[in-house]
Amino acid sequence: MANPFGHFKTITKHRRQVIKNCFRAGIGLQGLRHDLSKFSPVEFINGAKYFDGSRSPNELERIDKGFSEAWMHHKGRNKHHFEYWNDYNPIEKKNMPVKMPLKYVVEMFCDRVAASKIYMGGKYNDSYPLEYFERGRDNRIIHPETSELLEKLLKMLRDEGEDKTFDYIKNTLLKNKDY
Repeated sequence: MANPFGHFKTITKHRRQVIKNCFRAGIGLQGLRHDLSKFSPVEFINGAKYFDGSRSPNELERIDKGFSEAWMHHKGRNKHHFEYWNDYNPIEKKNMPVKMPLKYVVEMFCDRVAASKIYMGGKYNDSYPLEYFERGRDNRIIHPETSELLEKLLKMLRDEGEDKTFDYIKNTLLKNKDY
């Protein structure tokens, strides 16, 4: 059953948290553009149709259709998703992961922390984003250096907390321009 209000409330709450995280990480303007495609018809209508408040509407759309039209639209327009960074490698003659630019890895980190907070609510702790990342390890197609950096940031979050991790990103990592 469609729930446009519940879906709108959830994606807006998530987006506000990502924007806050992006400002803390030193990429505030990028954060203001985060996930705007979720308000496009294909993403919003499917999100509202499959929203149940307990998990991603994309999962429920996949169960119903065998794929998620909303996710396919979303990942193709949002560079903070590692799934965006896959391209045909003419040497290997197959699609392969591409190393993500640093600013998008940082946004991906901010997004994962925000999603964990929104979906876990009062059960959230700083180890949850890493645990979620580790659960998907075997099914991920991500460039090894991108994966390594994201894991490093998630471990720093778990071990040293948000303040130190965001400070490291803003004052050390982003000054390098690469990883």
